Order: sequence, then structure tokens, then C-alpha cells
Amino acid sequence: MTTPQPFKTNVKALVVGGGAVGTSIAYHLAKAGWDDVVLLERDELTSGSTWHAAGLLPLFNMSFATTHIHDYSVKFYKELEAETGLNAGFAVVGNLRMAQTDERMDEYMLYASTAETVGVPFEFLTPDEIKERWPLIRTDDLKGALYHATDGYINPADVTMAMAKGARQRGVEIVRKWQADAFHWNGSAWEVTCTKMIEKGGNLVPSDEQVVVTAEHVVTASGNHAQRTAQMLGIKMPAIPVEHQFIVMDQDPALVSYRAEGHAEHPVIRDADAQSYVREERGGWILGVYEKDAPARFEYGVPDSFRADLFPLALDRIEDQYMAMIHRIPTCEESGLKDDFNGPICYTPDGNPLVGPAPRMKNMWLAEGFSFGITAAGGTGYYLAQMMVEGEAEIDMASLDPRRYGDWMTTEYAARKNEECYDHVYILHHPDEERPACRPLKTAPSYDRMKARGAQFGCVNGWERPNYFGPLDAPDSFDHDSRSFRRGGWWEYAKAEAEAVRNGVGLIDATAFTKHKLRGPGAAGFLDWFTTNKLPKVGRINLTYALTAAGTTRTEYTIVRLAEDTFYLVSAGAWQAYDSDFLAQAINDNVDRFGPMWLDDCTGQHGVFAIAGPKSRDVLQELVCDADPASALSNKRFPWLSARKLELKMCPVNAIRVAYTGELGWELHHPMEMQNYLFDQLMAAGEKHGLKLVGARAQNWLRQEKSYRAFGTELGRDATPLEAGLDRFVDLSKDFHGKEAMEAKGIRSKCVTVLIDGPADADPWGREALVVDGEKVGRLTSGGYSVAFGKQIGMGYVRPDLAEVGTKLQVRMFRQLFDAEVVEDSPYDPSNTTIRVNAPGF
Repeated sequence: MTTPQPFKTNVKALVVGGGAVGTSIAYHLAKAGWDDVVLLERDELTSGSTWHAAGLLPLFNMSFATTHIHDYSVKFYKELEAETGLNAGFAVVGNLRMAQTDERMDEYMLYASTAETVGVPFEFLTPDEIKERWPLIRTDDLKGALYHATDGYINPADVTMAMAKGARQRGVEIVRKWQADAFHWNGSAWEVTCTKMIEKGGNLVPSDEQVVVTAEHVVTASGNHAQRTAQMLGIKMPAIPVEHQFIVMDQDPALVSYRAEGHAEHPVIRDADAQSYVREERGGWILGVYEKDAPARFEYGVPDSFRADLFPLALDRIEDQYMAMIHRIPTCEESGLKDDFNGPICYTPDGNPLVGPAPRMKNMWLAEGFSFGITAAGGTGYYLAQMMVEGEAEIDMASLDPRRYGDWMTTEYAARKNEECYDHVYILHHPDEERPACRPLKTAPSYDRMKARGAQFGCVNGWERPNYFGPLDAPDSFDHDSRSFRRGGWWEYAKAEAEAVRNGVGLIDATAFTKHKLRGPGAAGFLDWFTTNKLPKVGRINLTYALTAAGTTRTEYTIVRLAEDTFYLVSAGAWQAYDSDFLAQAINDNVDRFGPMWLDDCTGQHGVFAIAGPKSRDVLQELVCDADPASALSNKRFPWLSARKLELKMCPVNAIRVAYTGELGWELHHPMEMQNYLFDQLMAAGEKHGLKLVGARAQNWLRQEKSYRAFGTELGRDATPLEAGLDRFVDLSKDFHGKEAMEAKGIRSKCVTVLIDGPADADPWGREALVVDGEKVGRLTSGGYSVAFGKQIGMGYVRPDLAEVGTKLQVRMFRQLFDAEVVEDSPYDPSNTTIRVNAPGF
């Protein structure tokens, strides 16, 4: 006789984790049509960080994708009661973000650009308007505020239970007191060993009872237990909790009197310059803080003895914020402390959760590292369900992808960066911000040489990369002090660098590029199917795109054909693990179809210098060793869009004649161990030609003058290459992955380049709304300054009918509208004359 199982053991999807995020995912998978879903919770629903969350629902976020997620959550939670009959406890009181400085107001105005592109409502208030609405708030030292009337706070347990009921109504089975203890992929499904948990001495411990669940898909939403999950899966995951404190005050008589007079509840009051928020709680106030020196906890896993528990309160850490609350709401000074909370809240180094496929695995999905889990839970469930059921979400989720962190990431790195992320919640979030913790970590050999020449570095995938070259005698605080929401102190240096490339010659460190070699009998057939463009001939290169199954852009590659069966692939430096995993899985899935092939991630083996500008050939001519050096760099021997092996003095170089700046130039791919030698040779040879070191910010401006799309801005999983205007790199005469889906999508919007008559002291950042007759018609995805045209430049997406050259638009910056015009692609040198220029005498 077969022993009955305690719950279903053959399912379409198993969701591990019963907090707000896990229940939302289960709900949305069922709503999307999957009728065989089980949710597994090791304890009780909401027993993780959900139970002690403050339940705030801030719409404020600088990320386009995360703003969409938060916006969906807020709207979704308002509809739950009608569906489930359970009150989710949503108090739509609004959210007031106050500013004590003009720079903080600049931050809010930049945020408002993102909000406008998503459709999130907001309004700006003056100090007098704040005082008139909420007289208990002190406003004499404020510059103003940003107000969201549509958000507020919610009861985390209530909203989780409402989502759980909605999930059950749609057929989800929710199982409590069962823990996932092992994951095994059998080639077609996951076999998940689950253990019954029992109470023992106040602790929750495993029993001897186990079952194995076979699931086509598994989602982990394990909250504070993310490190245990990572260890079982054999992956690295930078989701580590940090202590977060909030305190509940006794009643404030002035507040009680104010409410008794019939006034509505105060909004959530955020005093960002005081690193804190305040909201009403039963006639008193709750104070939540994001203070310095909050420690990471549970770096290697949560102890069995820690359940719905808290840490001791550390009042000394939050004294400044407590005094700031009394300053902002003077009537609360006599209120005593009623209750306190200091619990673990999961973080990641950049503050974004980890949502998407687990690296190197099929049908294993992660939803981990939520520092604002209640706010993000609803939207995460919605968009992750789209990815799982439909193959892709309607928004680009790359900024949340777990594979944005590579195997170089360690526990120590994650813990220290998460602590930094926590105490940076309320800093000024400049678009040009570079955070200092755990740096430098990954450095190219020439790092010290460039630093000695004034390099101010940014961090890309852990690599130190020059953003610009400032004064040689700059203090350590120079870059920090140069940041701004307008034109910062670095702007003049980037401008001079961009001008050097346009008029002379510049040298750019591009070592952080992601680099792969693919070889073998199946390589050519696979790449021809995997990418949109024709494959290049031996010794030539092309630009091409790999698509998602939904037909949108997944990755951009420069492909160099080294031999008939050997290819060198270059892609964005920020996305090494993201690209490598996607490429490796596609090869593994198709090796039987195309034949044997071998992939090598050689990113760390090759350094890259990009030399560009009208005098770039003159500099290289000084170094090239060749039987006929005068012709070695000519169009005949080294044409545009080709690759050749060169010897630059004693350094062997794989040179590619291409330049992301749109000038005559070469990428010099070289052995990493010879980088310092090559750097010294280039600098010495370039001295008489005025060679200038150039950083990433100038390069970003220059590539917009050529309308070169960038991955993560113009290129992503929410638009096809045809919508991006890259028709010339898509060969519709052949079959390739995602082609039918791409064609079926049509042209929903179109990528354009615009020149802008903007303010005298600021440039767009690529987050601004594009407007016609007061109506939002698109958004910028990139922005900056054009040295060629002497005005602001940007790239973005608009309705197809507005993509014609000459169309007049407006860009909203700092709450004002500035005139803009759609220009032809590659407004600088549209015929590519400068790129193709020949050597003198040839």
C-alpha cells in the first residue's frame, strides 16, 4: 500500500519561501495560468523579515525597472481586498520627501524624471505648503519636498496573508513547516529533497521525515536564508542581511489632538538629510533610520535558534536621527519609547534584489536580496511570472539579474558592500556617484600608472576603470566633491578629453570588456543561428546581436573571425557573468545540433587600449614593426572593420580597426602581462602628437554623437534591434534565434538621437521624459554633452510616428521643458569619412 504524501510531489513550480515575495510569486504564477504550484515555507508564513518590516511602500527609486516594480505593487495591493476579502492593511496616506538643501531638490527633480517616464504621479511642495497641510512639521529649514499622494504603508503580515489566500483560491498549495534541503537536476526536472521541521526546545529543527518533490521549475525566495540557499545550489549570491532599526513612540498629545480635530493621517515623512523616516502609529510616531555602522549579519547562514527574533537595540547608533526627529516634529519630544525593533533586512551591494535565472542552471529562479521587500513583492511576482511563463518580462529586468555578479564576488565583499549600501540609502544619489567600499579590487596592470596621471576611477564588474582624468595633485576627496546633479567638477576634464579625441588623439582603457573565444567545428553554424548579422570572413569583424526568445535584445557582440572555426567575441564589460552564462547555456543546448565547440572566457587574459582620433595612426606608426611599416596601417592592408596581428615594438597585439568614439582608431587587445610595457610605449610615442588619456564619461558623450547604442541603455530586453534602429545589423534572409518573435512584435517605439537646447549648467542623464504638446511621448535612455555641436545630446525612444528627422520634441529637466530635435543617426560624420581616412600617400 502506497503511503500518502503530505502534499503534491510532482508540480510545475515549487516556490521556496513564504514571505511577501514568495507568496506574490506563487500568486502570480497561478494567475498567469500555471495550475500546479506549491509554496514551501520552513516555518510560518511571514516568519522571516516580513514580520518585522515597517511596511512602507515608497515609489521613489532611480531605477526604471525598479520603479515599474514598485508602481505595480502599490496598484496591486489596493485591489487585493476585492479579490480575496482580506484587508491588506494599506494606508494610502502618501509619502513626503523633504529637502534641506538645493542639491536634495535637484535629486528629487531628477527622480521625478524617472517617475514621469513610468507614469507615477507626484507633486512638488514649498515649505509654506507643507506647513499649511501638516502644521506639526517644522519647515523653516526646508527648501521644499516631493510628495507622492498614492503610496503610504501597509501591514506586511496582512498583505502576505491576502496574497496567500489569493494564491490558494487560484489553486496553489501552501505547505508550512517543510524545509528544502537539497536540489538535484535530473536532466528534465528538479528533484527537491524536503524535510519536515519540528519544534524542539523553542528551536525549529529537521525531523527524520522527508519527501522528494519533482518540479519543472523552482523559485527560491528564502529571504535571510539566502546564503543557505546559495550553498545548496553551489553558487555565489551577495544577499546578506544588515541590521535595521526602528522605534515606536508613545502617544504625542499634539498629534492626538490634531487627529481628533478631524485631520487626516500624516503622510510617511522622510527626512532624507537626517537619514530617517517617520510615520504615525496609534497616536504616536514610528522612527526608522538608515544609520552608519549597521553591521551585516548571518554571512554564512541563519542559526537554527534564530526564528522570528530580533537583535538588541543599538540606540547609540541612532542618537543623531532621534534628535533630528525631535527637530522636525518638536511635539514628539516628550513622548517616551514604547517599543523597538532591530531585525535583519537582506541587502545586495547595489541595493537591487536578485531576480531572474540562477547562473548555470535550467529552470532555477532566484528572488533574493530584497531590502524593500514589501514594496517590491507584488511587482516582483508579476514580472518574474512573465519571465517564467512567457519567456521574458515586458520590462528589461537585466539590472536585477542575479548574474550581474560574477564568481569573483566573495562573502567579505558582499557583507562590506551591503553595509555600505544600507548607510547610503539616504545619501544624495548623484548619477555620477562612485561608492568607495571594497575598492580597488580588480585592477588592470596600468592602474597605478593611470592613477599617477590623474585618473579618477569608476567600478565596472569589479574592475577599476578611469571615468576621467582630473588634476595630478587632486585630493582624495576630489571625485566625491565633484559630483552633482548638474555639471559637476569633473565636467571640464571630460570635455577636454572628448575634444582631444575629435581633434587629436586619445587613449582609453577598455580592459574591462568581456571577452570570449569560441572554436570548434560547430562554432560557425552556432553563431550564425545565435546572432542576427552575417558572420564576418576571416580577418574581418562585425557587430551583431543575440536575442531573447521573445525577440528582444539580449546581448551585443563584436565578433572577430580569427579562423574558419575560431571566433573572438567582445561584449559589454559590466555584464561578464551575464553574457558568459547565456552563451554557455546556449552552446550546451545546441552542441548536438551544430557539432563540437569549446568556449573560453578570456576576459582576464587580455588587456585592451582603444586609441582614437585623427592622429591615432601617427602614434601607432611610431611603434609598429613591419617589413613595410609605412603601409601597415593603410586602408589597403588594414581596412576599417578588420582585425590584424601587429607588433608594437616588443608587444604582440591583436588589433581591431574600430572605435566606439566614431573617429579613426584601433582597439589594441594585448597580453595582460605586457600591458605596462605597451602603455609606456604608447605614452612615449604619443607625447609629440599630444596624446591625451581619456575616460569613460567622455567616451559616452562621443558615442552618442555617432548614435552608437549602448547595452543597458538603448539596448535591452524590452526592445528589439529593429526598434533600436539597428536594421543594418539584422540579416532577415537567414534564420536566427528569436527572429519570428522579433518580427511579430513590429515597431512599438523607435530609438532616436536628439540635440537639445538645454540649461547652461546641466546635461541630461538619460532618465528624462520626452514631451510633445505637454504629453509624454517617450524617454531618454542616454544623455550628455556634444563637443561637436556645443549643446546637450541624448538618445532615447519615442512613438514611431515621432521618430522622423526634424521632429520637434521637448525634454524635461529640473521641472522645465527644453526644446529638442530629432536628428539623423550619427549626426557627427554621418558618412563615416573620418573613420575610413587612409594613411598619407595611400
